[in-house]
Amino acid sequence: MKWFASELHTHTLHSDGRQTLEDLAAGAAELGFDAIALTDHNTMSGLIGRAEIGQKYGIHIIPGMEWTTFYGHMVTIGLEAFADWRDVNRHDIGKGIAAVHQHGGIAGIAHPFRIGSPACTGCYWEYELNDWNQVDYIEVWSGTFPSILRSNHRAFKLWTQKLNEGYRITATSGRDWHTQEPTDDPISVTYLGIEEIDETRQSESSLEGHSGMNTYAEYGEAWSGSVDERSLINSLRKGRATVTMGPLLTLTISSDEIIYSLGAVIPAQQNRSQSVDAKLLAHVALDFTVRAGKWSMPEQTLTLKLCSNLGEEQQVKTEWHPNQQRINFSMPLKIGIAPESCRKWIRAECWGTIRGAYVQIAFTNAIYFEEGD
Repeated sequence: MKWFASELHTHTLHSDGRQTLEDLAAGAAELGFDAIALTDHNTMSGLIGRAEIGQKYGIHIIPGMEWTTFYGHMVTIGLEAFADWRDVNRHDIGKGIAAVHQHGGIAGIAHPFRIGSPACTGCYWEYELNDWNQVDYIEVWSGTFPSILRSNHRAFKLWTQKLNEGYRITATSGRDWHTQEPTDDPISVTYLGIEEIDETRQSESSLEGHSGMNTYAEYGEAWSGSVDERSLINSLRKGRATVTMGPLLTLTISSDEIIYSLGAVIPAQQNRSQSVDAKLLAHVALDFTVRAGKWSMPEQTLTLKLCSNLGEEQQVKTEWHPNQQRINFSMPLKIGIAPESCRKWIRAECWGTIRGAYVQIAFTNAIYFEEGD
């Protein structure tokens, strides 16, 4: 998997930001980002010249817009045409999301529990959603040093609740970046993954699984040295994303000769098999080489967790020192689970100390389990 460091919530002076698109691109490149989404409030005018600016700074600029209303803020990304935010009310946001999808975009709930009016008009999510299947992602970490904020704890809990209810929704971070003023706070990154397959193998990438330890591929594209914004949007839509304030945390699950990556669905027979030969192995990795020099944390003992709708399934403590580039471990998952307590999803989390606080440093999106009869 090739991972692209992305910032998915930004603003320019075309709305309430205090930066041009070129300022934003230059600042993002300086911080080691590969991609940004420009999500100005209720306008897409700030995207003028994005191709030239993106090429100048070597960064992908994804088109977007933040629907900014009295009842909530919704980030829309990847639209091929303007979807009008004015024709929705508190009870029919689903109609607006459908319009976004019709125009080729995806829709995410921004900072759902941030304080609302009068401090921030519409920041608190009050829309009534009749079908959570419409929601592509939830911004569970908002702002800088996001994992210490109570509003983000609530957003993370909401995402977990929806996973438990059977919805397959991606979780992201978003700085809500308005200005180029420097900050000492830790910055979170959403990494979007694209499968690394050579060109002779790309035609196979739509298969449900491969033998010979190839990665599970439900993917519409594969990375072979280049990528475009549409590929990144598709990765976000499919849940091939992992979020961190430091090292890149990844999770895969292997069964026999098949590997399932983030966003993939493991067939029911794999989750409930009673065979003594059947094995589900979870593989967790931390890569400390990403965005080198752009983040820091002290030498410490890190806690790596596997969490699911069944709760915390596994926990491993591991020592990390600043010269260490990677940490890898594998562990078996329990199988033959009773139907009344079936595993629906699983994710990895990394906990440790940053700025003197013991916090969640990183988390992956989920790998899902098909529910059988």
